Amino acid sequence: MAWLIGLALVALAVYAIVTYNRLVRARNVMAEAWAGIDVQLQRRHELVPNLVAVTRQYASHESTVLEDVTRARGAAPDTTGAKAPGQHGMESLASRESDLSRALGRLVMLAEQYPELKAAQVFSQLHASLVDTEDHLQYARRYYNGAVRDLNNAVESFPANLVARLFGFRTGAFFEIEFASQREVPDVRL
Repeated sequence: MAWLIGLALVALAVYAIVTYNRLVRARNVMAEAWAGIDVQLQRRHELVPNLVAVTRQYASHESTVLEDVTRARGAAPDTTGAKAPGQHGMESLASRESDLSRALGRLVMLAEQYPELKAAQVFSQLHASLVDTEDHLQYARRYYNGAVRDLNNAVESFPANLVARLFGFRTGAFFEIEFASQREVPDVRL
C-alpha cells in the first residue's frame, strides 16, 4: 500500500514538473512575441517624423493633420525593452497606437490631395516602408495573440491551473490595434 501512495506522489510530482515547464515555455513564447511587436512599433515610430517632415514641405498649410500625427506619436509610450503590459496597460497602449494609426491614415489621405507629394520619391519610399512595417506589425500581433491564447489556455485549464496558481503564472493580455492600411478606402475603378 505504501508503494502505491509513493507511486501516486511521484506521478503527481512528474505532472507538476511537466506542467510547470509547459507554463514557462508558454510564458517565454509570449515574451518573445511581444519583443517582435516592440521592434515593429519602434520601427513605425521612427518613420513618423520623416513622413511628417516630407509632407510638411508639400502641404505646409495642413498643419492640423501634421500636428495630430506628431501628437499621436508622442502619446505612444517608448516600449523598447519592456515586457508585455498587463490588461489595463495593453488597452491603453492599444488605444494610443490606434490613435496613431488613424492619424497616419489621415496623413496618407492628405497625399491624395497633393499629387506632387504623392509623386515624390521620398514620400513614396516612406509610405511603402510604413505599409511594410504595418504588415510586419500585424503578423507580430497575430503571433503574440496566439502565444497569449496558448498561455491563457494553459493557465486556466484544470488541473494545470492549480500548478499555475501555485507558481504565480498569470494570463496574458491580447493586443488589438487598428492599422492605417485598414482604414484606407480601396481605390476601385470601373
